[in-house]
Amino acid sequence: MKKWFPTVVVICFSFAALAQYTNESKFKQLKEELPTPNVYRTGSGAPGPWYYQQQADYNMDIVLDDENQKILGEGTVVYTNNSPDPLSYIWIQLDQNVRAKDSQTQAIRKGSISDKMSHKSLKYLFYDFDGGFKLDYLKDANGAPLEFYVNNTMLRINLDKPLQKGETFTFSMKWWYNINERAKIGGRSGLEYFKDEDNYLYTIAQFFPRMAVYNDVEGWQNKQFLGRGEFALVFGNYDVKITTPSDHVVGSTGTLQNPKDVLSKEQQERLEQARKSVDKPVFIITESEAKSAEKKKAKGTKTWHFVAENVRDFAFASSRKFIWDAMAVKFGERTVMAMSYYPKEGNPLWEQYSTRIVAHTLNVYSKYTFDYPYSKAISVHSNRIGMEYPMICFNGGRPEADGTYSQATKYGMLGVIIHEVGHNYFPMIVNSDERQWTWMDEGLNTFVQYLTEVEWDVDYPVRRGPAYKITDYMRSQPNEMVPIMTNSESILQFGNNAYGKPATALNILRETILGRELFDYAFKQYCERWMFKHPTPADFFRTMEDASGTDLDWFFRGWFYTTQNVDISLNSVQHYQFSTKNPDVENKIARAKNAEKDRFVGQTRNEKEYGGKTIVDKDADMKDFYNSNDPFTVYGPDRTAYKKYLGSLSAEEKKLLNSNLNFYEMSFSNVGGLVMPVILEFTFEDGSTEIKHMPAEIWIGNEAHFTKVFAFKKKLAKVELDPLLETADTDRNNNYWPARIEPSRFELYKKSSGKAKNPMQKAGM
Repeated sequence: MKKWFPTVVVICFSFAALAQYTNESKFKQLKEELPTPNVYRTGSGAPGPWYYQQQADYNMDIVLDDENQKILGEGTVVYTNNSPDPLSYIWIQLDQNVRAKDSQTQAIRKGSISDKMSHKSLKYLFYDFDGGFKLDYLKDANGAPLEFYVNNTMLRINLDKPLQKGETFTFSMKWWYNINERAKIGGRSGLEYFKDEDNYLYTIAQFFPRMAVYNDVEGWQNKQFLGRGEFALVFGNYDVKITTPSDHVVGSTGTLQNPKDVLSKEQQERLEQARKSVDKPVFIITESEAKSAEKKKAKGTKTWHFVAENVRDFAFASSRKFIWDAMAVKFGERTVMAMSYYPKEGNPLWEQYSTRIVAHTLNVYSKYTFDYPYSKAISVHSNRIGMEYPMICFNGGRPEADGTYSQATKYGMLGVIIHEVGHNYFPMIVNSDERQWTWMDEGLNTFVQYLTEVEWDVDYPVRRGPAYKITDYMRSQPNEMVPIMTNSESILQFGNNAYGKPATALNILRETILGRELFDYAFKQYCERWMFKHPTPADFFRTMEDASGTDLDWFFRGWFYTTQNVDISLNSVQHYQFSTKNPDVENKIARAKNAEKDRFVGQTRNEKEYGGKTIVDKDADMKDFYNSNDPFTVYGPDRTAYKKYLGSLSAEEKKLLNSNLNFYEMSFSNVGGLVMPVILEFTFEDGSTEIKHMPAEIWIGNEAHFTKVFAFKKKLAKVELDPLLETADTDRNNNYWPARIEPSRFELYKKSSGKAKNPMQKAGM
């Protein structure tokens, strides 16, 4: 019985421990977080054999009322159910309703009173713009009124009978709405008013009721539009006629069908010249022509006809103020037109850079994803930061009235054009659900934007992408951050979370975890698999792993599912060498070490107080062998023992003993919580250097700390952790041996009066 008792106790204790254990490892697989693969979406991250997506085709007539700043529209939608599910109703997005007075967005608008308030800030508290869609009718294919229900920014049409797989439902609609002025109430689209000329520049989007997405992941994506989370949209074909004042110029999604009706013969000839110009833009409308046009207003109207195939949305811009230039971008035998529309207020920046940077963006993005499939890409200058739609985007970046500009204005303009043109790829073609996952379009796009910027200029002052750019955000307080895998409306620090952090994560994957060749292949696989389809985060994660042949669950878990940061500490470095066992060598080393050892304060004071005065000093009889013998003296038996030791060694052991290697035991700890590769630069006493990489898996088994031994023939002078700023380490003060403090600076700030001049103005340009 005594033999059994301890064993039983151990077994019971082990079961109890197992019952309390949960796997919280940073290397735990993403089995619980990702949906189970199925016939629609495979475990490899590719579309499955039963993958489907719906289609919505639009035929619309749009009127831009320049006198009253309204959009009026009517048209027909043909909706095709490609899903295996019978649909009893369909959902439509009414995004303009976000600006209705009684919208949910206005109801949750927050605000407070301050001691001094401008008229604009006070109006913000009491929203009074008459926005939102005004629906005149919705009718079926036979002209009968449809039963529908409006729920804030969503509209449900109840069907008389379920729409079966492969069937279509056709309905017509008529609507109108007041166009918002962006400078006063904001918005992704709207108008800009130029008071001096009494002119308008319109950038128009979300201008028609748009079909919601129905898919295998969520069914209907009918989450309300609150203003931040963008859009989930269905691919389809568009036939759109836009009626504007006859002196307006329109840039739009789609291919112009009636150039002879809306362009002069000279403009048509210039456009043909632009199709052959791959080196520089050709003006279709010059600045002088645009200046003349903006001085008077035509009374008649003109209708522009555009057709677009396989796009998820449609947008356009219209103004009599537009300068228009264009150039060709070649993809094999295909010619894609890079174009810009801008008022004189955008020059000289826009004339010099806009169309060229559009062309550059198409070339670089296509290299990393797929050849740009549409016929054109347009950049329109407006007074908003930037917004994207298929084939067209609206971008800021306006010089001063005297034509000068700051470096920030220039690169801000270049960056926003690259970013918004890049959105043609994410999400206009790789069509992720922006309403749910902002990072899937903004983060991926920001990453390729970085690659595009450094191919424009290797010294480009990039804003996001490199690992060191995200460290300030990663140091934020826990209550100021949420994981990347957070719904758009709930994100804190929106730009850092949805743009900067995922872009940084992908850059680290490319440069440090996978390497450029593996990463680029896997990333291109994702883009090609999901072009013109609806990918989810799981599809991206799985494709990157599958195509690279690398387990990346630990990386995606840490960077996308947590708010932990990277802070690896180099805690200690211990130097070791072989003991030769040769007493002539070792005793000499021991004597020198003894002479250099630190002295205890009491010993120093005792020598001063009692030196030469102790009993042993005064009485020679008190001294024996141990008082006079040098402990480091070598005796004959010591040498005999050494010879015996040498005789016991093999040839290989003798070679190792005589190698004069220096061993360094280094201790590391994971302060920030995010496991990452450990990268060390060793600098030796002769000035030479060596870099060693240890993959993140070095943390397996103990995710808090580890020790590792390195061997060198040379002696180390110093060690630096993450020497090339690869891992987004948030505290570099603990990255050095010997220890060193990273310097920083602060400013004694005093507010200056008046607007500061930009460098061009200071230089008298």
